[in-house]
This record gives sequence, structure tokens and C-alpha cells, in this order.
Amino acid sequence: MASLREKTVDFFEKAKIMYLSKAEDIAGEDGKLKKLLKNVGERLNTVSHNPKVQAALEPILVFKRMIQAHRSGLFKVSSKTLGLIVLGLLYFVMPFDIIPDFLPLIGFADDLSVLIAILNSVKHEVDAFLDWEKTKGGIE
Repeated sequence: MASLREKTVDFFEKAKIMYLSKAEDIAGEDGKLKKLLKNVGERLNTVSHNPKVQAALEPILVFKRMIQAHRSGLFKVSSKTLGLIVLGLLYFVMPFDIIPDFLPLIGFADDLSVLIAILNSVKHEVDAFLDWEKTKGGIE
């Protein structure tokens, strides 16, 4: 019989595989990227009053603009970065994740952790994008 630790590791591995697979699928199709951006906007409208979410608003908005610029062909994002950004936004919009969002105070902790981790791992491309926006008058 599997231990609790083994079951937990198995659960997280399955969740990771599920999210990565979905993110790759979305990143590969323009229509799905557009739908994800719409879902992110709707989710932001419903939760932006939450102080925990406000801490993550800037990365979410930057990620949205990066995808929009990528979709329009004005600024190309690497496949790896696109996949990670999609993964983070997908995790943000999914109602069921490791810590359910309806739990007071801690419900968005995992969402914020995922978004911040992704922001840190793609920081070089985010910085390049922000510089591009300043000089080229990027899209909003």
C-alpha cells in the first residue's frame, strides 16, 4: 500500500502533467490563446478586489500583453516562455488547483507562487518585452 507521501507525490506529478499538456495545447493554437486571454480578463474582473490578487496583477497583465504582442507578430516570445506563461495563466484561471481559491486568505497563495516563479524564470524575456514596449509603443 502506498504511503501518504507517495500518494502526494503521485498527485502532484499527475497535476503537473495535466497542466503542462493543457498549456502546450493552448500555446499551439491562436484561437485557444485568445480564449485564455478572455478567461484571464474575466477572472481578473471577479477577483481583482482581493488584496492577494492585486500583488500578482502586474505579472498577469504583462503576461497578457506579451501573448497579445506574440499573437499579433509584433514581438516574438520563445516557445518555452510562451508555454510557461500560458501555464501560469491557465493555473490562475482554473477554479480547482492545489489550494482552492475560495479559501479565505490562502486561496490565492498557490496561484501567486506559480505566477511569481514563472515571472522569475522568464525574467530576461519579460525585461526585453518591457523595453520593447517602452521604445516601440507596444500594444495594450
